Amino acid sequence: MNTPLIRVMVVDDSSVVRQLVQQLLAETADIRVIGTAPDPVFALRKMNQEWPDVILLDIEMPRMDGITFLKQIMATRPTPVVMCSSRAEDGNGVAAAALAAGAVSVIARPQLGVRDFLHEAVAELASAIRAAVQAGPLARAGAAASVAPAPPRNGASVDQLRPVKAGSDEMLHHDGWMSALQRYSADAVLNPPGLEDGHRPATARIVAIGASTGGPQALEQVLGRLGPDCPGVVVVQHMPQRFTRSFAERLHRISGAEVREAEHQDMVLPGRVLIAPGGKHLVVRRDGLQYYVETLDGPLVSRHKPSVDVLFRSLAKAAGSNAVGIIMTGMGDDGAHGLKEMADCGGATYAQDEATSVVFGMPKEAIQLGGVGNVIALENISAVIEQYVSR
Repeated sequence: MNTPLIRVMVVDDSSVVRQLVQQLLAETADIRVIGTAPDPVFALRKMNQEWPDVILLDIEMPRMDGITFLKQIMATRPTPVVMCSSRAEDGNGVAAAALAAGAVSVIARPQLGVRDFLHEAVAELASAIRAAVQAGPLARAGAAASVAPAPPRNGASVDQLRPVKAGSDEMLHHDGWMSALQRYSADAVLNPPGLEDGHRPATARIVAIGASTGGPQALEQVLGRLGPDCPGVVVVQHMPQRFTRSFAERLHRISGAEVREAEHQDMVLPGRVLIAPGGKHLVVRRDGLQYYVETLDGPLVSRHKPSVDVLFRSLAKAAGSNAVGIIMTGMGDDGAHGLKEMADCGGATYAQDEATSVVFGMPKEAIQLGGVGNVIALENISAVIEQYVSR
């Protein structure tokens, strides 16, 4: 069968980078560069003729910088974006800003020796592009219905499940990149909730939040308004592994609550917010009347790790009607099924409204699936969380 191609637009003011990336990606079987442009203005003209599946975007360019262009794309026609720039070194804040604006991933390239770097990093670049197309809207015919069964559990713990790396050759077998969209459900990590899971002894409420594109900025607004007496909160924000710790530290500086990257067997306590580490699923467990988290490996679930579906399902099982689920801005549908499971187990469920979402994908999917009890604006989410302090 013919392999569907991932269509890529390369936007970079360096002619060397544009030519070399186009040349190197032409050697892959599943990626085709449909156009290049030296800045976003030229890029948009070409993209309006043929819209790409993924945009490979520089940061510093004439007429419009990459992050401004990224924000415009996310506001008008959300499309997976991979940032590749010499400005994206760890620690300078630019990479974090790109992720906050909606980039799926960020690749830092050196200012010198860029030819050698691109030759060495072409596999990483191709992998990032393949992973990005998984995270984006499933626009190809039939893709949305393509769901693989969960791997057989046979009583094994999730730690024994071999993880599958996004964009790996294992995922991209003879069916091409479309096979990468054949995805695991939360069954790959947790068994579905049972009838007994909705009937739990009354405890303090525990809040779970899921977000993706536009989430970092939205979470700053929500968590920045929480006080030290807020209920325990667990968060999945789709973000690469290297950035979740610094993201949690930044949130901690602006919040009245304690915010930190979750570690295995951390307790979920009032006044504490735990952020799922990139590259690990976050699962809430119950020990008597106490809650704690586990950080687990395993396959991508709903095309993500960490997955909102996994977190929400774990809350449905561990907390039942004591749980509160909130799904926020994001591309795709991760979290929709998990939120429905929370609602079915008696949990209170909320979705961010379209007007305040950078991308209304995840909330919309959850609403359509019937798992949302209330639709609320971003500015009201922190108040909703705080209302459960005394309950």
